[in-house]
Amino acid sequence: MRGRLSLNLALVLSGLLLTGCSDDDGSTNPSKATAGSTTAATPAKLRIAVIPKGTSHDFWLSVRFGAEKAARELGNVQVVWKGTLKEDNKEGQIQIVEGFAIQGVDGICLAPIDREAMVPVVSRARDRKIPTVVFDSGLADESAYVSYVATDNYKGGVMAARRMAEVLDGKGDVIMLRYQAGSQSTENREKGFLETLAKEFPGINVLSENQRATSDITEAKQKSTSLLIRFQDEVDGVFTVCEPHNKGMLTALSDKKLSGKVKFIAFDSDPRMIEGLASNTVHGVVLQDPVNMGYMAVKTMAKHLANQPVEKRISTGEYVATPENKDEEKIAQVLKPQKHAP
Repeated sequence: MRGRLSLNLALVLSGLLLTGCSDDDGSTNPSKATAGSTTAATPAKLRIAVIPKGTSHDFWLSVRFGAEKAARELGNVQVVWKGTLKEDNKEGQIQIVEGFAIQGVDGICLAPIDREAMVPVVSRARDRKIPTVVFDSGLADESAYVSYVATDNYKGGVMAARRMAEVLDGKGDVIMLRYQAGSQSTENREKGFLETLAKEFPGINVLSENQRATSDITEAKQKSTSLLIRFQDEVDGVFTVCEPHNKGMLTALSDKKLSGKVKFIAFDSDPRMIEGLASNTVHGVVLQDPVNMGYMAVKTMAKHLANQPVEKRISTGEYVATPENKDEEKIAQVLKPQKHAP
């Protein structure tokens, strides 16, 4: 009898010691739980870093809205949004990618500022077992990333050229303002525009296509003004390849009293482009779907992290808004995409 009492007492004390093991905050650590416990660890959320080219333009606010929409739907994903203010700060973007790789996020969604300069840092992240989905603009080394989610930018340039030819009735003199070198997305737009004019519309002459501006709107306005002063007696149409250039060119056209007289084709929407379509000072806007781009980038990364196959190239669509079709349902949707509240 005395032996059984001693044994029972020892078992009770052992049980008390086991159930008393807890973390400092008082919650039971699942790794220390008693055998047969129904307590299970709550799966940690996947941390996906989403790194845009910049954070100061409307386009990126819509990308962020789409990325966070995907995270809400998935439920097990946390989007960590961080980017440089300006879209020409490739050194800053390299530091951001490196920082996330050192922190050990589960995955990175990246819009590369420079297709060459970003390859080494993305490769280093891959070596740390942190995969990257590239969106918006491409990367020179396809082996460095899992998937590329973007507009077909060359096709967008083709569409811009065909719209320009339509509003000029197939003849006239035009100017194209280029973006900074190294951005694959804008370079493809420029290439699509110029090659299509050369192949399909011999009656359209390109007056200038070698001037560049960064993402700074003031610089874009200055370059646009200089071009309009130089060619104001000749130019019939202008094409700009990104949101800050659109704004700079529109202001320059207004200042030189050329609004509406010179046909203006833009790439990417913002409220001023929408107003321009309504007032016939903008004659076409090639549109991406930034909400879908952010959404598909995060969804693709989550799918890859779940060990499911993903496509190497995912298109998010491209459209042309005109004064005539701007109110159609799909066009209106991509003209005025939803945005993350700044």
